[in-house]
Amino acid sequence: MKWVKRSVLRAVAWLVILAFCWGQTEANLQGSWKLLLENGGISSMHAVLLHTNRVLMFDRLDRGPSNITRTDPACTNVAWPLSFDSECWAHSVEYDIATNKVRPLHLVTDTWCSSGAILSDGTLLQTGGGGLGENTTRTFKPCSDHTCDWVESTTEKLSFKRWYASNQILPDNRIVVVGGRQSFSYEFVPKKKPHDFYDLNFLLQTTTNVIEENNLYPFVHLSSDGNLFIFANNESILVDYKTNQEIRRFPQMPGGGARNYPSTGSSVMLPLDFADNFARVEIMICGGTPLGNFIKADQQKVYLKGLNNCGRIEVTSENPVWQMENMLGPRLMADMIILPTGEILLINGAQQGSAGWQDARVPRLNPWLYRPAQPEGNRFTVLAPSSIPRMYHSTANLLPDGRILVAGSNPNDYYNFTDDVYSKTELRVEAYSPYYLDQQYDLVRPSIQFVGQFEAIPYASIFKVQFTVGGTLSQDLRFHAYAPPFNTHSVSMSQRMLSLAATPVAKENGLYSVFLMAPPTPVAAPSGYYLLYVVNGGIPSQGHWIRFV
Repeated sequence: MKWVKRSVLRAVAWLVILAFCWGQTEANLQGSWKLLLENGGISSMHAVLLHTNRVLMFDRLDRGPSNITRTDPACTNVAWPLSFDSECWAHSVEYDIATNKVRPLHLVTDTWCSSGAILSDGTLLQTGGGGLGENTTRTFKPCSDHTCDWVESTTEKLSFKRWYASNQILPDNRIVVVGGRQSFSYEFVPKKKPHDFYDLNFLLQTTTNVIEENNLYPFVHLSSDGNLFIFANNESILVDYKTNQEIRRFPQMPGGGARNYPSTGSSVMLPLDFADNFARVEIMICGGTPLGNFIKADQQKVYLKGLNNCGRIEVTSENPVWQMENMLGPRLMADMIILPTGEILLINGAQQGSAGWQDARVPRLNPWLYRPAQPEGNRFTVLAPSSIPRMYHSTANLLPDGRILVAGSNPNDYYNFTDDVYSKTELRVEAYSPYYLDQQYDLVRPSIQFVGQFEAIPYASIFKVQFTVGGTLSQDLRFHAYAPPFNTHSVSMSQRMLSLAATPVAKENGLYSVFLMAPPTPVAAPSGYYLLYVVNGGIPSQGHWIRFV
């Protein structure tokens, strides 16, 4: 009887795998939504997943009260009600995934439209902003005892005002900060010398005009040759940041418009693969608006459709060209998140107008799934809609369990909950669960039990992973390492996924055992924390934190 039971379980498992691999329809790709918090305290303009399984969310702090107050000693016994400009209003919270609660934090200088990246030890380095924050660097070092808070640097100042700039973690654990309003340059944090900055004329050349700049929050990706791919407006270059040389200019992206803020498309580096030693780099950029949309929306109150196309370019090719394809309709201000499967999720955003104060119309409530390996014309799928519009100043972050945490949306200069604005300030926090979290796949879902002998995994080393699967193991077994990004304004800075090489799987004491090879260098995978996912026949495990050093 036991043999019969095991045989039945194996048969069911293989039926599930076969249904996923060869019989999937749009109906079972839909996913689902769940409201997590009615009031997250703040409207999330910026968000980042930390290796402590908490999400740091924050806003700007120069425009009046939020909906949560600080609890540190300086604000414990203050008189109530608080004044409009009281410093005891919190503008940052730490969301604990396990308890579904937020903890208020204390920001000192304004983080409005700032940027960030995670250092090797898991510390968030945050740069720039508005007002007194425009030259500021600040850090948040995660802790396990709920005592950590923001620290403003008194020594590490930016050389230029960095408002709407972009960050990228580098192989030497420095951060490069690129662009910003009227800042046509890039610089490094920490600095190796007092004037560790360089002009970047490319940013001046791609500025449309002083009103509609269209090259803010440039897309920045670390390529496999150690150089920086930088995209602004509809142009892109490869920069050797060590010698300050533009070494390649790519063809102009077709498609009829601009892709960067305030046109606000989005970009992603598709997953890198061990099969070519992580050498092939392909960038995908989607959405945005025709030139002039910001002026029409902001000044004329005319809300034209956004762009409805994507482009992919292999930046490591000898003859790179843009391969264009249509989306399922116009979309701007979307977030592009790499899922544990290696697929891409487009979530949040609008159909008309532009980024800016009440400058967008017709929210995109449905996420889209994009499957890069499918034939063109069969890559996009419409997913289950949220009931909450997420437009200007909203965020989306992949969680270790595979859900997407979605928060924010505030196209108002202040928090505004009245009916006299098109889009109210949004404090609700929700999660989108992609198709692979459906319980029908539980039998083939891996569960990681053990990783490695190292607290930190050296480059090019071999490390052991043990996992379980309730059903039968698929022949399509993959191991993905994911670097969580700093997310703001539809830009996921330093987001990266690698598919790792693996030995054949063996059975050992009831567990599946496999040896994985770490990436060869910090150029392939900058040092830091990654989420490791075992993907069995397209169904991922929960993520397990590892660290490459």
